[in-house]
Amino acid sequence: SPVAKTPDDLPLGATVGTASLRRGAQLLNRRPDLRVVNFRGNVQTRLNKLAEGQVDATLLAAAGLNRLGLSQHATSLLSPDFMLPAVAQGAVGITCRADDEKAHDFLAPLADVETMIRVSAERAFLTRLDGSCRTPIAALGELSGSTLRFRGLIVSPDGKQLHRVESGGAAGDAWGIGDEAALRLKVMAGPDFFKPCLP
Repeated sequence: SPVAKTPDDLPLGATVGTASLRRGAQLLNRRPDLRVVNFRGNVQTRLNKLAEGQVDATLLAAAGLNRLGLSQHATSLLSPDFMLPAVAQGAVGITCRADDEKAHDFLAPLADVETMIRVSAERAFLTRLDGSCRTPIAALGELSGSTLRFRGLIVSPDGKQLHRVESGGAAGDAWGIGDEAALRLKVMAGPDFFKPCLP
């Protein structure tokens, strides 16, 4: 942002551009005075629109800015305490047939154990919630030795309703940790929160 160092420093009623429903909803929950608008295009296009004053700020992935040599444009890095990422954010997934042993053998050396544990909890959370286009979902699994810390949330697109959950346990029970967290969240939010979108 050319007008603020952090989202909390943005002027009252500032306009923030993002193509992510999850990011926009979490931001509105924290700053309901902001105006969040759909903001599309590649990174350079978005930076150009920002420079032209179409919005006061935008949210971009730091990994993308770093990869493109554009990290100088970031005025602040948002911590997971400020904004939880999408399920499996940053993880590379490879799909193959469950019964294809040869493919599994080829792929086995590529598997990162820590990433698989973290993503297993996050995917269990998403699977159990079975959200719709009206339910931005965020989750983060973090490992410390053999212990997994899990945080997850759902938020309405307007940011007015946010439900969060935190749990943890043995890394070997990653799927169970994520699944149990989602079950608790469903009870908190109630059945209407997850109604499918109308056509």
